[in-house]
Amino acid sequence: MQYEFLKHFPKRMKNVGLYAVLVQNSLQKATWKKYEFQKMDEQFNMIFAVLLYIMEQSLKEERCTMDDIGAYIDTINMQYFRKNMNYEECRTLGDFIVNVILSNEGKVMYFEGFNFEQKAYQEINISYVANRVVYSQQDVKRTSYYLTDDGYNLLLSTLEIENNMKLTIHEMIFQMHLEKQNYDKAVDEIKNVFNLLRIQLQKIQEAMEKIRRNALNYSVKDYQKILNENLETISETKQKFQDYRELVKNRTRELEESNINVRRLTKKEEEKLNHLREIEQYLNRTIDEHQKILNSHFDLKSLYTKELEALSQMSLIQRFPLRTELYDKILTQPKALEYLEYFLRPLFCQDIEKGYNLNRAFQLQKPIRGKVEEDTEETMDFDVGEWEREQEFARREKLKRYEQSIAYLLRKVVSQGEISLEEIAGQVQGQELETLIPNVEIFKEIMVELIRNKEIDIPTLQKEQREYIQEQSGEFQLNLVLLHLIQNCREFLGILRIETYRLEDGKVVVFSDVLDEKGDKKTIRCSNVLIRVTKEE
Repeated sequence: MQYEFLKHFPKRMKNVGLYAVLVQNSLQKATWKKYEFQKMDEQFNMIFAVLLYIMEQSLKEERCTMDDIGAYIDTINMQYFRKNMNYEECRTLGDFIVNVILSNEGKVMYFEGFNFEQKAYQEINISYVANRVVYSQQDVKRTSYYLTDDGYNLLLSTLEIENNMKLTIHEMIFQMHLEKQNYDKAVDEIKNVFNLLRIQLQKIQEAMEKIRRNALNYSVKDYQKILNENLETISETKQKFQDYRELVKNRTRELEESNINVRRLTKKEEEKLNHLREIEQYLNRTIDEHQKILNSHFDLKSLYTKELEALSQMSLIQRFPLRTELYDKILTQPKALEYLEYFLRPLFCQDIEKGYNLNRAFQLQKPIRGKVEEDTEETMDFDVGEWEREQEFARREKLKRYEQSIAYLLRKVVSQGEISLEEIAGQVQGQELETLIPNVEIFKEIMVELIRNKEIDIPTLQKEQREYIQEQSGEFQLNLVLLHLIQNCREFLGILRIETYRLEDGKVVVFSDVLDEKGDKKTIRCSNVLIRVTKEE
């Protein structure tokens, strides 16, 4: 080829076609004028706003019905566009954007790109959104929309990054922001990384659907391409993001300990702490997505191999005409109907009847290995059950120490209405100190949760407990422990509100000779905190 830069021209035209078809479908549509969108700029701002909403719902794996799209357009119209439209008109506009502009009224959309290697135009399929059937809580069938691969590429191409470099570049930018402690920008980058992994997973799932429908329609070239993309995605990615997660956890822990032990965090530091928690959340989801891609990668290989083997075996199947080989012979010899079951039995995949072999009865029978393995598994199950019971006992003992510590704090507060941590430190000693502080880690976690919640409304918690079914995680949860104590201890009945505030008096509260989880004695230094309880009159 004379001009090497024209080698992948259809691929470039695919990206051009994503915009060209969109312009073609939207241009000269009189419907826009009904909703006061006169300029093309306004029209495309609305189209991409709807596309971004559909992408957000797709990434969150939440449904996106026409009612949801109408409500979204109604909200942004009232806040930003200020067009004279009510909800029904917004819903109609959403239907026009999705079904007419983005879906071309259900007709297949093509854009022709010239292939310089084949010296001919090549039809390039364009598809922005697809839909699936979902059911509401009332079992009503609804249509939910989601972005296709083309829809994702259209939106992500506005980032001006080549497809094969997107994941690497976003990961590098995320690392740079993390090192410079620009956590607000790092949040955006880790979201982009997660989005790219989600797109790759969707590509694998769509490829598996095509293979299941007809493996011959899925070329070896496409198969090789998606395998290479998978390998590039999963190469060293998991270990990198696990290291990032450990780094984020350490920085989060430093800020939380500084907040309780040294000084109160500034507003900027609190924002950093919130960003770090959000980054940690997305890192966990990113690692999970990486694992899904890894599993789907092997599932794709197994499925493609299985389908091709099944197709190759079809040539070995013997075929014969039913008319001549079955019907005509039965008509000439009706008695053959008595043995028709031998002919039909393979069609229903029934097992052939077994006969008793006398020769096998007089042979030496060897023990079945499966029986031995089954006995071994039963012994292992017993050991596992014993281990689980030990773990459950240890977990209950730890939760009991949390409960005893919080109960001691509540007794001190209820007796006086409000009390500071400094006053508690002056009163506690001996066995009471061990009850208040079973170990350093438990006491820190309790105080961090109290300070973080600030004001705890007990009636609201009780209402949530009645109305919602919550899964028990087995870990310490402050709200659940407080509800258990208030509902089961007479001395705590009538508590309506628990408030915890940091006192700006500059005092440092010291607890000496406190044990940590390893049994070593430590000294706790923390800022002074005021705890107040409001009871029924």
